[in-house]
Amino acid sequence: MAPSGSRNIKKDCRRVLYWIPVLFICLIVAWSYYAYVVQLCIETIENLGEKIVYLLAYHVFFIMFVWAYWQTIFTKPMNPLKEFHLSHLDKELLEREDRGESQQEILRRIAKDLPIYTRTTSGAIRYCERCHLVKPDRCHHCSVCDKCILKMDHHCPWVNNCVGFSNYKFFTLFLAYSLLYCLFVTATDLQYFIKFWTVDGKTHERLKEYWNGLPDTQAKFHIMFLFFASSMFSVSLASLFSYHCWLVCKNRSTLEVFRAPAFRHGTDKNGFSLGVSKNLRQVFGDEKKYWLLPIFSSQGDGCSFPTCLVNADPEQPASPSGHAAIKSDEDTHQFPAKPLRESQSRLLSNGQTWTDSEGTEDKDREGTSNPAMTIEKET
Repeated sequence: MAPSGSRNIKKDCRRVLYWIPVLFICLIVAWSYYAYVVQLCIETIENLGEKIVYLLAYHVFFIMFVWAYWQTIFTKPMNPLKEFHLSHLDKELLEREDRGESQQEILRRIAKDLPIYTRTTSGAIRYCERCHLVKPDRCHHCSVCDKCILKMDHHCPWVNNCVGFSNYKFFTLFLAYSLLYCLFVTATDLQYFIKFWTVDGKTHERLKEYWNGLPDTQAKFHIMFLFFASSMFSVSLASLFSYHCWLVCKNRSTLEVFRAPAFRHGTDKNGFSLGVSKNLRQVFGDEKKYWLLPIFSSQGDGCSFPTCLVNADPEQPASPSGHAAIKSDEDTHQFPAKPLRESQSRLLSNGQTWTDSEGTEDKDREGTSNPAMTIEKET
C-alpha cells in the first residue's frame, strides 16, 4: 500500500506542477490588462476619442484571445473509438501467443475492417501495448497524458494539454489572436513609450533623470515594460504561428514533420495532403463563417483521414465506389477514408457519409496474410 500511495502523491504533485506554465501566462495577461486599460488608457491618454477607440479594439482582441486559450486548455483530447480497442478475449489471445506470426494474425483480423492506411516504419500494424488498441491513422500515444490521442500534434506545456484533433483549430486561433493582441498593444503603446524617454525632445536629459533614480509615475513604469513584453512575445508568436500555418496548408502535424507517416509503399510526408483549400477545410470546416471563432468545426471524426497514396493498399476497405480513383498518369491514386461514424461537428451533418461495402472483395480478403508484416508495439 505504501508504494502505491507514494506513486499517487507523486502523480498529484506532477499534476500541480504542470499548471505552473498556464498560471504564468494568466498572470502575464492579467498584468497586461491592468497596465493597458488602467495605466495607459485611463491614466495616460487624455484624448477621449482615442481612449474609447483603443479600449473597444483592445477588448475585442482580448476576448477572442482568452476564448481561444480557454478552449485549447479545457477541450479534452479525443481518444480512439471502441472499434479500435482490443476485446478482453483478443488481449488474452495476444498475450498468450509467443509466435510473431500468430500475434500478427490476431492484429490483422482486428484491423481488417478498420480504415487504417499507415504502418510502422517496419511495415507492421501500429499497436499500442499501453492502451491495448490498434492505432488509427495519425494517432499517437502521449507519455504525459498516458493516452492515445487522435491526430496528435504535440503536448503543449503552455496549455497543459495535448494538441490534437479536438482542439487543433483552437490552438491555431489561440496563436493568431495572441499575436494580434501583442501587435495591437505594441503599436498603440509605442508613442507613449517614446514619450517616456523624451522631455521636450531632449532624450539625453530624460535618460539622465531615469538613471539618477528620480521618481517616475506608476504609469510610466507599466508603459515601458508593457512595450518590451508585448514586442518580445510578438516575435516568438509570429514565428510559431507562421510554422503552424505552414503545417495546416501541408496537412501535417508536428510529429509528422519529424517522422513522416509510413504507408505500405513507404514513408510519404505528403500522404495526407489534399491541396491547400481542402487542407484548410479539414481543420477549420466547410463554413467559413465559423473559421475565426473558437467553435469546433473540423471535418471528420479524427479516426480516419482522406489520403493520397502512390500504390493501393489491398488490405484496407475499398472506397465508396468500390475502387480507387485514378488521379493522373503518374500512378497517383486517391483513397478516401471511411469514417466509423458521423463527424462530431454539427456543421457536417448534411455532408457526405460513407457507407459500408460488404462486397465479394472483402470476403476474398478474409484469411489472407502478409508474411512480410511483423508486429511492432508502439508506446
